[in-house]
Amino acid sequence: MLSEIMTGENPSPAAPSWVKIMVIGRNPKFTLARVIVLIVLSFVVFKFVFLPLRVTGVSMSPSYQDGRINFVNKLAYVRSKPQRGDVVAIRMAGEHVMLLKRIIGLPGERATVRRGRVFINDNDRPLEEYYLAYQPHRSWNNKEWRMSDDEYLVIGDNRSMPFASHYCGLAFEYQIAGKALF
Repeated sequence: MLSEIMTGENPSPAAPSWVKIMVIGRNPKFTLARVIVLIVLSFVVFKFVFLPLRVTGVSMSPSYQDGRINFVNKLAYVRSKPQRGDVVAIRMAGEHVMLLKRIIGLPGERATVRRGRVFINDNDRPLEEYYLAYQPHRSWNNKEWRMSDDEYLVIGDNRSMPFASHYCGLAFEYQIAGKALF
């Protein structure tokens, strides 16, 4: 080994040229530029457009599974207001503590929950909620919520658990971080 170093011989053969072409490409400067553009683009997209959000808990089951990562579109409500049925991320404490909930009540409305069914503005017919998969728990009876001009009523999809162990309630418009993508 020492004699090989002194004579300048390389004990390991050089990598074949096809390996270099696959990893770096024929033009290393162009490849470096593409990598830089990809890094900058990824930073911009995930800083200003998409917010990754890990679902913790079963309040949105089966629509959103516990432990899964979903993306929230931060720009979804730049030109329009949130609509009933949208699944949104609600800021609870800064950018790091968020809840994923469904919008049930809109600003200016009144809503009540009776035996797990939502009634809007004293309507005799319950709200059509196609996304509910489980039979609501019998404890889902609530007083009336009155939304102001910038409040939304948000509730999770899994109403099979008792009302007391489920977060639902009013969220201000500024708390809505964006709309869930899938």
